[in-house]
Amino acid sequence: MRRLRLSIFGAVQGVGFRPFVYRVARELGLKGWVLNGAFGVVVEAEADESVLSAFAQRLIQEKPKAAVIAAVESVWLEPTGFSGFEIRASDRAEKPSAWMLPDLATCPECLAEISDPGQRRHGYAFTNCTLCGPRFTIVTGIPYDRPNTTMSGFPLCPDCRAEYENPADRRFHAQPIACPACGPRLWLEEDGKKTEGNASWAEAASLIRAGKIVAVKGIGGFLLLCDARSSEAVARLRQRKRRNEKPFAVMFPDLDSVREACEVSELEEAWLQDAAAPIVLLRRKPGSGTVAPEAAPGNPQLGAILPYAPLHHLLMRALGFPVIATSGNLSEEPIAKDNPEAQARLKGIADAFLMHDRPIARHADDSIVRASRGRQLVLRRARGFAPLPLRTARELKPVLALGAHLKNTVALGWRRQIVVSQHLGDLETAASLEAFRAAVKDLCRLYGFKPELAACDLHPDYASSRHAESMGLPVVRVQHHHAHVAGLMAEQDIAPPVLGVAWDGLGLGTDGTIWGGEFLVVDEKGFRRFAHLRTFPLPGGDAAIREPRRCALGLLHELGADLGRLEALFPEGWEAARALPKSALLSPRTSSAGRLFDGLASLVGLRQKNSFEGQAAMALEHGVDAAELGAYPVALSAGTPIVADWEPLVRAALEDVDRGAAPGVVSARFHNGLARLILEVARRAGLERVALTGGVFQNAYLSEKAAGLLEEAGFQVFTHQRLPPNDGGISAGQAFVAGLGWHGLEA
Repeated sequence: MRRLRLSIFGAVQGVGFRPFVYRVARELGLKGWVLNGAFGVVVEAEADESVLSAFAQRLIQEKPKAAVIAAVESVWLEPTGFSGFEIRASDRAEKPSAWMLPDLATCPECLAEISDPGQRRHGYAFTNCTLCGPRFTIVTGIPYDRPNTTMSGFPLCPDCRAEYENPADRRFHAQPIACPACGPRLWLEEDGKKTEGNASWAEAASLIRAGKIVAVKGIGGFLLLCDARSSEAVARLRQRKRRNEKPFAVMFPDLDSVREACEVSELEEAWLQDAAAPIVLLRRKPGSGTVAPEAAPGNPQLGAILPYAPLHHLLMRALGFPVIATSGNLSEEPIAKDNPEAQARLKGIADAFLMHDRPIARHADDSIVRASRGRQLVLRRARGFAPLPLRTARELKPVLALGAHLKNTVALGWRRQIVVSQHLGDLETAASLEAFRAAVKDLCRLYGFKPELAACDLHPDYASSRHAESMGLPVVRVQHHHAHVAGLMAEQDIAPPVLGVAWDGLGLGTDGTIWGGEFLVVDEKGFRRFAHLRTFPLPGGDAAIREPRRCALGLLHELGADLGRLEALFPEGWEAARALPKSALLSPRTSSAGRLFDGLASLVGLRQKNSFEGQAAMALEHGVDAAELGAYPVALSAGTPIVADWEPLVRAALEDVDRGAAPGVVSARFHNGLARLILEVARRAGLERVALTGGVFQNAYLSEKAAGLLEEAGFQVFTHQRLPPNDGGISAGQAFVAGLGWHGLEA
């Protein structure tokens, strides 16, 4: 007889892991116990050594589908004489660790249950089990037990209690378990009228069918829903939400309806139906009229999502057609999550409110993914993904990383893991700053985390940087593009040295100028700026981010070219505009790849003003003629750092435009030229590993072109998968750099 202690690290709480262990142990006749520990699950069992070895193997091989096992530590001990096998109360003595499960989409069993009139949960909007339902958005503490969730205020009725305590039931120890007799309630409010119970979602469906906008409280906050087929309804939502052209996500009733509107690969089908249930960017089918053009104006892609909560399934079955499903907020504000907050903030946007009384502990937007290089690329990491951590190969000091100013996330790093928060958004408004500060406190409290360091961006005026400085901790300032590369290194365990190609809109450089087209050599000592794009003036500074025509003005001024071709783009104030690039104060210089994209989009005639970030660059990518193999040249200087001179590229593009070349041809030659530039710089750097990161590499065409050329030449290429390449991955990189003691300044 031996006693085996198994410490199982991973996402093993809230997925039915303890009941699974219990059943396997009883089947093998083991004696002992299982409990939720601070880091995961702890098991002790007694039996013959060979039986225990088989037991440990089965736990790994037969684990619940939603469980993620990161590591297993086993210790052989002397037996103590357990009398049976039991599920023990959770261990509260240790500080919690990183492995908490995200919210999980409704499983097939629960979906069948709410659809069956013979079941007691028929039509019940809060049905779940150990395999599905809310997790991260309801948990208030670890270990994950009902008293540590927002379900603590809903005592179990006798029927639910019987399921909860029955090892043979799929709701055995399902913490959010509920039914109509004991669980949360649903109601609809419209013009002072209140409709309760199942009639509430049926009435909400009727309102949507009639062209109304309904705010629906979901898993991580409120969504705004309207008929996606109706140009009038979608236009009204855009006007009220102050979101002129940025694409809306569309929720479809089922996979067949997605196929009617979009081209869907096998991989994309799997992502749509995954337990994470993200928004998946898909190519629209030409001529499909199932979704109004106003859902994503001028965009060949559509963000598609399937119902992921019982309430969504009930609504979509009642409707039978796609609906806009966008975050319940005004543009640039965080999503509303509480009932009074939603009624105050969404007044004037929503015609009615479908609400419930299950509190949401923390907001979580829908995650967004797309296909790139035949893999899943996460563009926004929130519901369904957060807060699963990154596991690092090296030990980290306890560090709180405050992220960037746009697409903000915050991160905790300690031991061999980094926990990245859900997407928090741009820190541009008072509401977003309040949500940011609350998220920092919440994440530290949830994990009982006491940082020894605060990490932030090098830019002193970012709200996140100022918050780091206010915490009374030693502050590590990490250069923006260094953090981009470090985040990818942490995500994929890339051994240094690496050539990091960090291309984005902007980030403060160590020389006080605006960087954005960087080639960095990164190792344990820090980073070295190996090469960068040639700088050019950014007329009006931040205004150029909103107006690609200003970027075009800066490029032509830098070349000494005739500015007159742009006069028609500035119908008011042309003389003042043309003088801007001459002012160093009003037109800071930048090496930004993102602004180079904007400038070319303007010169090609695709976009002169952006109504949302990256709109012009997206237009360039969407317009690529993939059959065009030509490439514009880029010149490389000698010396250190190498300067990648885009002048030949821009001049060649202008010649093509003047000859009447199609925008798709110009765009393809532009992208192909940049991909060849990356290859040439990599050859000069002479490093085996190349990491492509930064917001520009959300562009799947550029990523695939550059990676293909690099791999053909024998380089090992890394692109993001689990972390966004945009600024949503910055906090993880900051935590990695600061936690390892790599300084954030140039080596």
